[in-house]
Amino acid sequence: MALQLGDTAPDFEADTTQGRIKFHDWIGDSWAVLFSHPKDFTPVCTTELGYMAKLKPEFDKRNVKIIGLSVDPVDKHSKWSDDIKETQGHAPNYPMIGDTDLSISKAYGMLPASVSGTADGRTPADNQTVRNVFVIGPDKKIKLIIVYPMTTGRNFDEVLRVIDSLQLTAKHKVSTPVNWKQGEDVIIAGSVSDDEAKKTYPAGWKSPKPYIRIVPQPR
Repeated sequence: MALQLGDTAPDFEADTTQGRIKFHDWIGDSWAVLFSHPKDFTPVCTTELGYMAKLKPEFDKRNVKIIGLSVDPVDKHSKWSDDIKETQGHAPNYPMIGDTDLSISKAYGMLPASVSGTADGRTPADNQTVRNVFVIGPDKKIKLIIVYPMTTGRNFDEVLRVIDSLQLTAKHKVSTPVNWKQGEDVIIAGSVSDDEAKKTYPAGWKSPKPYIRIVPQPR
């Protein structure tokens, strides 16, 4: 079955470019982004891995660990890293998982469970569904899944924006409106009654309709 938001992220042990990990232990009390790639030495993913390395300080600020996955072995990832540094200006500064037996890709629903064999001989076209982003909370639950086609580079600025919203709404009973960015107004959650809201927001709120209650972002 496909993973859904709110499901526990499958745990696994794997070799990475920074040593062997047990995924849930590696996440610890942090948030995590797992982003996957169909094959090493593919052009779109090369740009993505470099950009994620550049953005890593922003994820660090938010207590978010980032980890990549490709079905190829770890030693191949290390060689790919040189190309990424040369062409993108930043080499991966986060672990890259080697999913050579395809078990993690299958556990996360990116390849059918019926697929047999290993990464050997598989092409990017064979693995084209291994192009996902999973955001996982400290509770090890999946908070966001985005699936991209091979021809479209991922927008990791958008992933950061969503993480800002996820972390804010996990702490406060609010929702974020369309295109919201850090520091902008938010919406009081529908689960909060007006009486409850008055205790939290004694100055009131803007309400263009009774079901839309707009307040400054809580700090």
